[in-house]
Amino acid sequence: MKPTRPTADQRIRAVIYVRISQDRTGAHLGVDRQLEDCKALAENRGWDVVETYVDNDISAYSGKKRPDYRRMLDDLEQGTATVVVAWHTDRLHRSPTELEEYIDLSQRRGVDTHTVQAGDLDLSTSSGRMTARIHGAVARHESEHKAERVARSRLQKAQAGKWGGGIRPFGWGLPTGETRKKVDRATGEEVEVPVLDMDQLVPEEAAAIEVGIDMILSGGSIKAWCRWLADKGLTTSRRNPVGHVEARDMLMRARNAGIAVYKGEEIGPGNWAAIVPEEKHRAVVAVLMDPTRRTTPGAQPKWLGSLLYRCGRDACTHTVYVTQSGGKAYPSYRCRTAHGGGRRAERVDEYVQDTVIARLSREDAVDLLLPGPSGVNFGALQVESEEIRRRLINLASMFGSGQIDMSQFTEGSDVARAQLEGVQQQMSRAAMKDPLAKIVGAKNVGKAWHALPLEEKRGILRTLVTVTLTPPKLGPMPDGGRFDYDAVQFDWLRG
Repeated sequence: MKPTRPTADQRIRAVIYVRISQDRTGAHLGVDRQLEDCKALAENRGWDVVETYVDNDISAYSGKKRPDYRRMLDDLEQGTATVVVAWHTDRLHRSPTELEEYIDLSQRRGVDTHTVQAGDLDLSTSSGRMTARIHGAVARHESEHKAERVARSRLQKAQAGKWGGGIRPFGWGLPTGETRKKVDRATGEEVEVPVLDMDQLVPEEAAAIEVGIDMILSGGSIKAWCRWLADKGLTTSRRNPVGHVEARDMLMRARNAGIAVYKGEEIGPGNWAAIVPEEKHRAVVAVLMDPTRRTTPGAQPKWLGSLLYRCGRDACTHTVYVTQSGGKAYPSYRCRTAHGGGRRAERVDEYVQDTVIARLSREDAVDLLLPGPSGVNFGALQVESEEIRRRLINLASMFGSGQIDMSQFTEGSDVARAQLEGVQQQMSRAAMKDPLAKIVGAKNVGKAWHALPLEEKRGILRTLVTVTLTPPKLGPMPDGGRFDYDAVQFDWLRG
């Protein structure tokens, strides 16, 4: 006589737990294979699978929180199921502490554990619990042994001056011309990616590190370097904007000077190309580690004409601001009263800057200056400022090479910075009297303009010109382009 299958009310409720420690491809292939085998086991036993828990790319040995594992324990405590199905016992636990918690719950709630590879675990008996603990001890040993092998391998690489792997360090990783296959995290498809030589410098990134170190050694700030990187369109190797923490780490890396490090300790020279000499690296680390060093954090405006340019539509006198609304794929200037379309912010700012630079480059630009404080020679102050900055760099180099000690370096730097602050205050007072003083008469007005912080450029606009954005003409312009230059009007306030 053919046996009858149990009804839905009679069938045992089960849950499935799957985990993989490291998913290098991001394709979830490991947990998918586990899940397929676990479902087959549940189907063969006639169990109803009421929930599935998945922790992908999380190691049980690492101690990191496993969200779905904790959710499973909570559900079992509430009586969701009486059977747990896993691919192997080591998918559930690699920590004796976790195992004891699981045994206690299983005994209290009458939960059975069944695995595809290691058979069934009867945690209601002393022999079953002993078997589970043996499995756990073996799994723990395997994890610790693997960790020892990985640590030894990384130490050997560091001692040999080789890259230890991980995220590509900013500044290195020149393409070799070869490719390798990799599974795309987003699509799960296999793609070809370039093979990188981690000993070779990426010229643009290496040059950026040099700029940042020179900025710090000459009295600049990490914040200023972050702005410089953003202006150049440079990002981290993960293609994220470079923030203060990332920037500081980049500038303080021993790798910049060709020094190999293991667990935070220098262990010898690396085999990769260095960006800066060792003495310069030591100097910038000393500056950034100085607890008395002052920083000036704070948000800065992003666009040149935000709340400065005026709307010229229908005699409107409101200022404009930058928005990316209205379905546009780029930031644009719009009137606060929601008038009309909007002007592409990047193009408008570029045209305004070119026009201002052209005006301040003329021979009669000196006539635009307001009467300055008596005895103030802005050009001489600029020269003195550069001399003090060079002295700071020389002090840093002498400290890095061991010619002076920390106390001499600190004392000399403090004196130079105090002098630099005094010169900058004089320049600031002159600039407060007339912001144009920093630009007019410069050998290269364009270079001097682009070296200014955004707020100083905005200060020059406030005192020099009123910019009004009128409705642009539609269609191609006479020059063949699509930007209506005539719709950007300049009302010069001087000259």
